[in-house]
Amino acid sequence: MNIKEEILGRTNRGLDVFTYYMPMDFVPKRNFRNPFYEDKRASCNIYFDSKNDCYRMKDFGNELYSGDCFWFVAMVAGLDAKRDFRNILQMINRDLGLNLRVGQDSSISKMPSKSYNDKTMSKATVAPPKRFEFTPKTFEQRELLFWFRYGITEEVLHRFHVKALTCFKSINREGKPYSIYSNDEEPMFGYVMQGFIKVYRPHSSIRFLYGGEKVEDYVFGLEQLSSKGDVVYITGGEKDVMSLSAHGFNAICLNSETADIPKSLMELLSRRFRHIVILYDVDETGIRASFKVLQTFSELSILRLELPLDGGKTQKDISDFFSMGRIAKDLKELLAKELNKLYANTLMMMKSCEIDYDNPPEASHPIVSVNGVPLGTQDNLFCITGGEGTGKSNYISAILSGVINEEALDPATTLGLRIAANPRQLAVLHYDTEQSEAQLHKNLGRTLKRAGLNRVPLFFHSFYLASLSRQERLKLIRDSMDMLYHKYGGIQLVVIDGIADLIRSANDESESIAVVDELYRLAGIYNTCIICVLHFVPNGVKLRGHIGSELQRKAAGILSIENDDNPELSVVKALKVRDGSPLDVPMMLFGWDKELDMFTYRGEKSKAEKEKRKTVELISVAKELLKEQKSIAYSDLVVSVMEEMDVKDRTAKKYIAYMREQNILSQDSMGNYIKGKLCHT
Repeated sequence: MNIKEEILGRTNRGLDVFTYYMPMDFVPKRNFRNPFYEDKRASCNIYFDSKNDCYRMKDFGNELYSGDCFWFVAMVAGLDAKRDFRNILQMINRDLGLNLRVGQDSSISKMPSKSYNDKTMSKATVAPPKRFEFTPKTFEQRELLFWFRYGITEEVLHRFHVKALTCFKSINREGKPYSIYSNDEEPMFGYVMQGFIKVYRPHSSIRFLYGGEKVEDYVFGLEQLSSKGDVVYITGGEKDVMSLSAHGFNAICLNSETADIPKSLMELLSRRFRHIVILYDVDETGIRASFKVLQTFSELSILRLELPLDGGKTQKDISDFFSMGRIAKDLKELLAKELNKLYANTLMMMKSCEIDYDNPPEASHPIVSVNGVPLGTQDNLFCITGGEGTGKSNYISAILSGVINEEALDPATTLGLRIAANPRQLAVLHYDTEQSEAQLHKNLGRTLKRAGLNRVPLFFHSFYLASLSRQERLKLIRDSMDMLYHKYGGIQLVVIDGIADLIRSANDESESIAVVDELYRLAGIYNTCIICVLHFVPNGVKLRGHIGSELQRKAAGILSIENDDNPELSVVKALKVRDGSPLDVPMMLFGWDKELDMFTYRGEKSKAEKEKRKTVELISVAKELLKEQKSIAYSDLVVSVMEEMDVKDRTAKKYIAYMREQNILSQDSMGNYIKGKLCHT
């Protein structure tokens, strides 16, 4: 697209150019007197030439005074429309703030004298005036009333550096000085900036005048914006900016709605505000310009708000909106409706995720528990961790034996755990990523033996995944869960023995987050419990690796299987439970029985052993929290214990009280907590 066509495209096919340079108001297709000579009769009009797709001026009394907007500007500036065409383009580009790349402004010719009717002063500016003067005055009551109809108070006017003017003096294109004075019928105001003034005469035929060096990227209101916020409006004019500000909104404007908004400005606003809203006039020019901004900056998700006005002279902008009695709440409601359109899909998702108190969800039943404490429940993840040779796979086998039975087994049979029976014969799925096919077959036999069954139930499926790639493993888990869920009408339990083998590295944070999130999502979708077996030795009450950290956050319960002091036994410790303290859950023992050819339950550790474990773990926690500091306030200590041990506020406070009683922690003279006697042994 050439520059001429771009200017026509941005100026309503040239109508805005005629409007800017014409010294009087006009209405397209209505006759007016030609401003270039002493026209005694109204014989000119501006009309749309459909053949050339632009607006043109036609003088029925003298055909020499007919042409398009470029010819008109040439006449105003005393230029040759052909020879000086580049100068004409530059003039329009600068005066209307189009920000197009035309060429160097230094080549623009100066307007010769007597090229325009002396009765009026042109608004065109071939070169910015070098000198100007203005005489400010105190705002009079009638002037304040003009602004107040838009909600703009004297305080707002001062904040935006707006002055009431008695006189404005400058130099016209002919190099002659001129002076304009305000009066009761034609008040005059100045938007004063550094070395530049924009004069506003709301009731005059020439409403805007300029003095001084206008900045290239003129932005009104930028100085007054909040440093950050939710919404910023880009609107049509200075009055609109102040009206919005007066009603509590952030707003800016450029020199005109047709001016190109610099990309740097939009990037600045997008960093400081959540939403950028285009709020231009609802006339033809404003509507077209607002859609153009949306297209230009489509990657920024800018909003466009159209006011419910008729687009007439007194009902076209936000100032008119407020002058009609509307308030800030009305604009906020309009924006809320626009945001509802933007977030239509999100709103539907929100509705499905929002808790309906009057319609409670189905209770999440425990699948695995110990002494009445739920460990693995429907809709949740349950983690079992431990080092090599601790009996994890056999422990998993005991859990599976319970869920493939239609009647509940005695907890002693399932190594101290109470496992929910499966009378509805819902799917039970076991995925192993580490063991050989032969070992998995052997473990399956022990599972059936413990369950008292002779053959594998139809709803129980055990999968050998070691031969698959890591990507294939997760896909098979996802697809088979969906298929078997529909086949059996639900899933009772899923076991993934070797969750770390679903990703490339257990220390890859992004992969760890993704796989745990996906498994958590699947547990919710299929209303089942997913047991994730992690083959890592925990560090106290904390799991290792990024995948361990993610499971620590997401799992409802965590059990650690370790070698006991007695080398013939393994001990099961709770690292996390949904409610209460994991250190108060009994430590269970199991060991190998040669006669039965399986692991059997050996009871619980003594109360003294449980207290010893609690003390040792809390000493380790206290040392870790006070490693980098000598003392800590109680409120900070509560938060630190909650984060370190992944427990709730109530449990953290109980731990602190216990540590104080056992001399793990003590208090200094200021009441802050410091290392106690046991931390120094």
